[in-house]
Amino acid sequence: MATTQSDISPLVERPKRVDARRNYGKLIAAARDAFAEHGTSASLEEIARRAGVGIGTLYRHFPSRQDLLEAVYVEEVEEVCQSAGELTDLPPWEALAEWLHRVVGYVGRKHALAEELWNYLDRDAEVFRGCRAALFAAGEPLLARAQQAGAVRHDANLDDILQIVGGIGKNPTTPPDRIEHVLDIALDGLRYRSA
Repeated sequence: MATTQSDISPLVERPKRVDARRNYGKLIAAARDAFAEHGTSASLEEIARRAGVGIGTLYRHFPSRQDLLEAVYVEEVEEVCQSAGELTDLPPWEALAEWLHRVVGYVGRKHALAEELWNYLDRDAEVFRGCRAALFAAGEPLLARAQQAGAVRHDANLDDILQIVGGIGKNPTTPPDRIEHVLDIALDGLRYRSA
């Protein structure tokens, strides 16, 4: 069963009015793009401009840079968690492998956000605990299904797998065009092999 937005949504306050939700979404998308291009120090004025809103609208939704960083971080986690539900029609191994490919992409994007958030928050802060719990809730059913089908080693757990994927996604020495290949090699080690 996939994690739903409501599983981690309490970590960020989303607006209720339609126009406010639209502006919120535009700001998150603009911030994600700006952070990807310029790092987490991208100017808030530039983010508001990209979103097509005034700086006052940005500050109404996100009173501080930390609030915006947290919201972008949570949105990225929600997307990767929700993607697990899109894979249930695939065979067990393919579903798990595809989700882990999505996770490695997310890890590469969120690493800089997490590093910046650690300037404001403890590593055990609610936002990190909630996001981690959501990742486990999304990935554990995929792993269990693959293990039950005999496609994945029974001694592997999701914590082990996410550590492998995280290490691959965060490794600054791996060229971006090689990450998927390195992940495929690592995933090959998860496959069940009869003696």
